[in-house]
Amino acid sequence: MKNNYYKKIWATANKHIENGNMLLSKRPDIYLSDLWPTYYSKAKGCAVWDLKGKKFFDLSMMGVGTNVLGYSNSEINKEVKKAVDESNMSTLNSFHEVELAKKLKKIHPWADSVKFARTGGEANAIAVRIARAASNTDKIAICGYHGWHDWYLALNNKNKKEFSTHHIKGIPNKNGVPSVLSKFIFAFNYNDIDHLKYLIKEKKIKIVKMEVERNIKPKNNFLNKVRSLCSKHKVILIFDECTTGFRETLGGLHKKYKVSPDICIFGKALGNGYPITAIIGKKKIMKYAKNTFISSTFWTDRIGSVAALKTINIIEKEKTYKKILLTSSEIKKNWINIAKKNDLEIEIFGIDSILKFKFKSKDNNLYKGIITYLMLKKGFLANTTIYVSIAHTKSILNKYFRELDNIFSILKKIEKKIIPKNKFKIKLPVSDFKRFN
Repeated sequence: MKNNYYKKIWATANKHIENGNMLLSKRPDIYLSDLWPTYYSKAKGCAVWDLKGKKFFDLSMMGVGTNVLGYSNSEINKEVKKAVDESNMSTLNSFHEVELAKKLKKIHPWADSVKFARTGGEANAIAVRIARAASNTDKIAICGYHGWHDWYLALNNKNKKEFSTHHIKGIPNKNGVPSVLSKFIFAFNYNDIDHLKYLIKEKKIKIVKMEVERNIKPKNNFLNKVRSLCSKHKVILIFDECTTGFRETLGGLHKKYKVSPDICIFGKALGNGYPITAIIGKKKIMKYAKNTFISSTFWTDRIGSVAALKTINIIEKEKTYKKILLTSSEIKKNWINIAKKNDLEIEIFGIDSILKFKFKSKDNNLYKGIITYLMLKKGFLANTTIYVSIAHTKSILNKYFRELDNIFSILKKIEKKIIPKNKFKIKLPVSDFKRFN
């Protein structure tokens, strides 16, 4: 296959689809322009085949975090196919959504009520709409990444001094976002309880929306302090667990820290690749969904609920979150050992089931690009991030570790100027946008 093949099909996509596709995280320039496969013909377990039938092992995004049980899980597919044969949609509702709501409430006893959608962006919008209706206020304090909506991206229209490191770089996100919305949104840094106290008091905040964890661990009992602060001032606390849910526990990551919100959002892993998101919450707040307009045709399809029920069943039965954490521990240990062996300094971060590392070097982005390039040649989709799944078997990981060790030895020679930096003629990956966190 010629190197320019992937470049050509991406160019074709851009002729017919604005920006080439619908998700920033699947654009080839995030990984390696011209050389990243971009399109797949099929996937199974953690293997992905490109349009020419070349096989790669996915030691990277695993469907951008959706497939904790591996691609094309046969048990889930069997239930989905049955649902399709019996019709995914009709004039009437599917009772599977009722069963799913009951299951989510059983897993999270603090929650009384549920709403469903199909994407994380939709679920975030629903949660915010309900919270605003319940609190009769517009202002929101946020910490974390919550999608593409106007209410959230408006934060970029504020003076940078107002929100310190909170800024999305690299995409023209101000365009099309009404600047007036910026007066309703305020950001606080993770682990900074004093800033949140200030916002609640001085800005009269009645809604706090945050990720339980993304890149750094909570310190000094931070999450419990947030919960206590919100309870004291009658502030609605929303946890966005679209990314973290059902990866490290049966349910939300907040169960690990024993802190319950007023509303929680789940997505990605909930349906193991099938579109389904859930908004669960306390009745006293969720009841306000009746006082505002929240409705969409495809939120009623059957596939999402069927897939989620089977996914939860497998996670519960096999305790897959324990397997994932064991695998994550093994990956982290090997990363450390390989780096140490090759005299390279790395920093590992992210939640335990979504591991990331970066080089403590000004050439971090170059090294990331070289890893991606050389791993592709060996049949791996890999860079410096792994969304761990149960499909990452020991044999596949051992092959990955061997190749990574070889690549680190090359990086060591570049670092010591034995090999020139420009040895590999590649376009470096563009820096991913900085999320509000």
